[in-house]
Amino acid sequence: MSIIIAPDSFKGTYSATQVAAAIAAGVAAAGGTAVELPVADGGEGTLECLTRPLHLELASAECVNPWHAPMTGHYGLTGDGTAVIEVAEASGITTPHHGRRDAITADTYGTGMLIAEAARRGATRIVVAAGGSATTDGGRGAITALHDSDVAIPDLTVLTDVTTTYCDAATVFSPQKGADPHAVTVLTDGLHELAHTLPRNPSEVPGSGAAGGLAGGLWAQFDAQIVPGADFVLDTLDFDEVVRNGSALVVGEGRLDSQTQAGKIISALVRRSAGLPVFAVVGSVGDYTGTDFAEVITATDTNHLRRAGAHIAQRLGVPA
Repeated sequence: MSIIIAPDSFKGTYSATQVAAAIAAGVAAAGGTAVELPVADGGEGTLECLTRPLHLELASAECVNPWHAPMTGHYGLTGDGTAVIEVAEASGITTPHHGRRDAITADTYGTGMLIAEAARRGATRIVVAAGGSATTDGGRGAITALHDSDVAIPDLTVLTDVTTTYCDAATVFSPQKGADPHAVTVLTDGLHELAHTLPRNPSEVPGSGAAGGLAGGLWAQFDAQIVPGADFVLDTLDFDEVVRNGSALVVGEGRLDSQTQAGKIISALVRRSAGLPVFAVVGSVGDYTGTDFAEVITATDTNHLRRAGAHIAQRLGVPA
């Protein structure tokens, strides 16, 4: 019996790799066989998940955070010209900053600097994971940085975990980034203005509101392709092949709620589970209304995660 362990990160506590390892340890302790397959949906943790299948090497570059404080950013680069950049690295809500974290002035210039540096180092295809941003600048900062860099922009693919459109980004996401009602209005007005000045208007493009509109800005200015991050990651991990050889699937994330069904990795995993029983191990449960799981188990630390793995193995018939 092979139990596939495919969690997302428990944001702010455990990475997807740590969650998978803890659950797998519980499965093994109960006598089962676990296949660890940590996943991501195009947001934070995507670089880590794609490092092994894409044979990425970690590279660093000087850049700026969302408020233009100097920092060193990291990204992944392959020998054959593919780079993976997380928006959360230089433009993220958790990016270190010692001053005021102003939602209006936060921009994506630092992400543009990382894209430019990857291009300088020979990247011919750049994958931008557009989750976890502190910004709602519509991509203005990144576009400016790329113009300032004077480098040829390679093919860009933007991974998104939302379907929100460009001009709705402030209303939907900026309150989570510290924006009060006045700031939401200012940011929304800025998105409408920028949408009409870009080479093509991203307002109606699904997913263009990801990372505060960065996805739409790159689509409009540099012909970037916007794709669902969850399916991109699962395809890269050969998930469909892995699941064909499994007996059950364990998914996980920090909080199971209504957002889970709106483009997040768990919804993609369930859709592609090939009829296997699916167990969810999560940090907490909110307003989730689905009936996709054989069981939902809450786990708040590594001991709980190991116990969850053992419990699932026993439920599936592995002798205790």
